[in-house]
Amino acid sequence: MDPLEDTLRRLREAFGSGRTRPAEFRAAQLQGLGRFLKDNRQLLLDALAQDLGKSAFESDVSEFILCQNEVDLALRSLHTWMKDEPVATNLLTKLHSAFIRKEPFGLVLIVAPWNYPLNLTLVPLVGAIAAGNCVVLKPSEISKGTEKVLAEVLPRYLDQGSPNLGRIISQKHFKRLQGLLGCGRVAIGGQSDESELYIAPTVLVDVQETEPVMQEEIFGPILPLVTVRSLDEAIDFINRREKPLALYAFSNSSQVVNQVLEGTSSGNFGGNDGFIYMTLPSLPLGGVGHSGMGRYHGKFSFDTFSHHRACVLAPSGLEQLNGIRYPPYGHWSQKLIQWALDSQSCTLL
Repeated sequence: MDPLEDTLRRLREAFGSGRTRPAEFRAAQLQGLGRFLKDNRQLLLDALAQDLGKSAFESDVSEFILCQNEVDLALRSLHTWMKDEPVATNLLTKLHSAFIRKEPFGLVLIVAPWNYPLNLTLVPLVGAIAAGNCVVLKPSEISKGTEKVLAEVLPRYLDQGSPNLGRIISQKHFKRLQGLLGCGRVAIGGQSDESELYIAPTVLVDVQETEPVMQEEIFGPILPLVTVRSLDEAIDFINRREKPLALYAFSNSSQVVNQVLEGTSSGNFGGNDGFIYMTLPSLPLGGVGHSGMGRYHGKFSFDTFSHHRACVLAPSGLEQLNGIRYPPYGHWSQKLIQWALDSQSCTLL
């Protein structure tokens, strides 16, 4: 049998056995993930430095701390997240029990990108494990150092040139980004060192919207500036394109920030700040439309990897009372049913 097929078969069998469903099993796996982060900190720091040139401080704030926070939150909240969620009933179902039960999907696949190779691998993994799934984890093959540590070490825990600036992930992406530096005019930065795969933080001005730098995700330290005549034109510029994963508005006027927020749609939004929202597990991270599907972080990861099963349990012995629901319908019974179904009569017990 093909090794991959055999792995998938064993994972499906493990899930089918019910092994991953108990809270104790999920918590044990999450605790193992926490130990992996603690025990292999230096190994992972070295891998992140090798892949992206990240300093220890940058790796902490953009990778380690966020991953550990997710593990800690899931461990604290697991029993609460797993509880059935009561929902409102109406008069016809007043004696029923209506709730949403969070069920694991089963076997899930997580394919991670290279730009935050630890964070964007382990944060969704936390949610998938907490939700009770078996997981096939596919780290990015481009960030080879981090991929090696995750592939070789993580399974044991489950059943510099500027020294503060990262490097480009590969020669291919360095060449791609170097080509984008020819768009518009360099106002700040623009220096590069191919031997170090280094490109300085760069601001481009006089950029036209038809140029390559405006046609693709950059994934590099390049910021193109397009000049517009008014805020309305800026909002129209945004809305003519696919909805972005993130949108940021910077202004001394809160009215301007709010106008951008209200006049656009994006996966995430930041006013007068960058991606600081990623540090808040209370907020979801995800795209909308073309920029992505689903959302994760904290309980949102748990919900994303859970089937939200609608459930209603009626007590026995209600059939006499249920008679009003069946034809023939008299004038009184019709009025009573219409009144009972009125949404204003719904309650949550």
